Amino acid sequence: MTAHRASAGRVDFSSASFEPVSIIDLIRFGGSRFAEAGLTFGHSYDNAIDEATQLVLHALSMPHDLGPAYGAAKVTAEEKTRVLALFERRINDRMPAAYLTGEAWFAGLSFKSDPRALVPRSPIAELIESGFEPWLGGREVSRALDLCTGSGCIAIAMGHYRPDWQVIGADINEDALALAAENKARLHADNVELRQSDLFAGMQGEVFDLIATNPPYVTHDETDALPAEYAHEPELGLRAGDDGLDLALKILRDAPDHLSEDGLLVCEIGEAERALVELLPELPLAWVEFKVGQMGIFVVERAELVAHHARIKALADARG
Repeated sequence: MTAHRASAGRVDFSSASFEPVSIIDLIRFGGSRFAEAGLTFGHSYDNAIDEATQLVLHALSMPHDLGPAYGAAKVTAEEKTRVLALFERRINDRMPAAYLTGEAWFAGLSFKSDPRALVPRSPIAELIESGFEPWLGGREVSRALDLCTGSGCIAIAMGHYRPDWQVIGADINEDALALAAENKARLHADNVELRQSDLFAGMQGEVFDLIATNPPYVTHDETDALPAEYAHEPELGLRAGDDGLDLALKILRDAPDHLSEDGLLVCEIGEAERALVELLPELPLAWVEFKVGQMGIFVVERAELVAHHARIKALADARG
């Protein structure tokens, strides 16, 4: 099994020779080449084999959860060519797999994914599937907000699992909202409204029982140092100041005006967790423990945000 390596570090699999070839052969070949090329896996999949599997199945127009019994099935020469072309783009362009396939799975749902918005991958999916319990504690939710909705994945997933909720997905980016609208139609999310808004600026008078948000939280230094795969995503969805908290602090400041009396804020800030705890050690934030451990997502009651509003406002206002 051989493959030609083109000049300037690019690969060319057009002369790859391995016949006859099966689905599992292609997955093994792709996984090996991805590992060899030093790809970064942070967009839905965390390893070379899983990414190769999804690219192969997409190229073959097969379901993403195809059973292993089909692994030995042989592919045609034309199918092999389609698979290898995807492998080449993944390696040469460092394009995230979800953008190559045009699909990303989030909370068990299939979303359209392209460079208009970040690839769906928030751990908030696990909270959505569990009904945000035990954090909601059985309290009633009639209206929910997904701030910085991007592709719409959080808002639409909330609306899908809780059809009795009225959900708004808000984002400043028109392109991201256009993609979210396509996903709303794709998943028939009739109880979800999409709205253009710079954080809460377009939410005057709106009150919610639950606000879930995955705002940008990557520091300037971290954004500048991200692997090439992330350059395909809109920087607007990543960069968030020197400590990653430029948007999160404004959300903490303004959320009380848009939460019902016993409302709840769920916010993802990733690696900016340490910086937030250092800035606001007195604010009682509950850090969610997921199946794979803590993932930089906190839950806080409106009452706590009100009690510490002066300090939060001072910090947020200083950011401009």
